[in-house]
Amino acid sequence: MSKSKFVEEPKAKTLSVRLIIALLLVVAGIAWITWYYVGVRPDPMAMPVEKGSPKAIADLGRWNYVIGFASIMIGLIVSAHPDTPLGRGRGVVIGMLACFLIGLVWICVYYVFAQDLSKIWVFNDLQQWNLVVGIAFMGAGFAFATKWE
Repeated sequence: MSKSKFVEEPKAKTLSVRLIIALLLVVAGIAWITWYYVGVRPDPMAMPVEKGSPKAIADLGRWNYVIGFASIMIGLIVSAHPDTPLGRGRGVVIGMLACFLIGLVWICVYYVFAQDLSKIWVFNDLQQWNLVVGIAFMGAGFAFATKWE
């Protein structure tokens, strides 16, 4: 009598240290951009132009966006590792397509509203740098594409 034994692969953990780090990086990046835009950035419409506060953060100017978006992109790239749910199986395709679509939508929104960006948060400060942000999201999508089987 032959008994066939099935080898069960161990269940992959949903929650890992890498996933927590990736989530913290993405949330920290979004929080940094929001805090700078809402709380620190001086109002460009105010006359006379007022200084932002705290001064150390306000003096960084657009570098605050680099810090925030870099944190978001690094978080996305970290989440593409197989230890995270987005780094294996269908999660890779979801992460890849989401990054590609966010980048495409970011660039399209910029081009559609390029004549008057004054009403769109963050877009109005970045101007032409919106293209870099859109391309960076697409670049993060390629981090997922390298994990696709």
